[in-house]
Amino acid sequence: MQSFRARFRQFAEIIAAALFAAMFAAFLVQVFARYILNNPISWTQELVLILYIWIVFWCAAFLLRERDHITFDMAFEALPPGARRRLAIVLSGIIAIAFVVGLPGTIDYVMFMKIEKSPVLRIRFDLLYSIFAVFLVAVIVDAVIRIKRLMGPSWNEELSARQDID
Repeated sequence: MQSFRARFRQFAEIIAAALFAAMFAAFLVQVFARYILNNPISWTQELVLILYIWIVFWCAAFLLRERDHITFDMAFEALPPGARRRLAIVLSGIIAIAFVVGLPGTIDYVMFMKIEKSPVLRIRFDLLYSIFAVFLVAVIVDAVIRIKRLMGPSWNEELSARQDID
């Protein structure tokens, strides 16, 4: 299982790097056209915006770990390990439940957006914003996996792994 996770993470990093490279290339074309040719083009601006949205949600879904988030956890850290475990289970459960409740409405709205297209590139909005539904599913899966690990025999490792700095 670890090798699958490592390979998937590497795949997600490659996709994120490709998205960023495409965004940077479009930005360079935009700067060149605007300031060198004195002829701004609008498709680059829209493409940069679309790619930025995809990068943010792609990385948040597959690359950003919990310990990478900025947290205010002094109260959590002050608790004994058993209480931290229970609180982590409850909070992960709340996150999973909230995202599961929001998932059908989100998917419905994203699918509804197929009637709209981006102004310049004419890409359907359901395709543009489908990454948000992917993000929601990834957060749900991560929360469920965390609860499973916290309920297992090596729950203390799960709590400490979330705090370790690379």
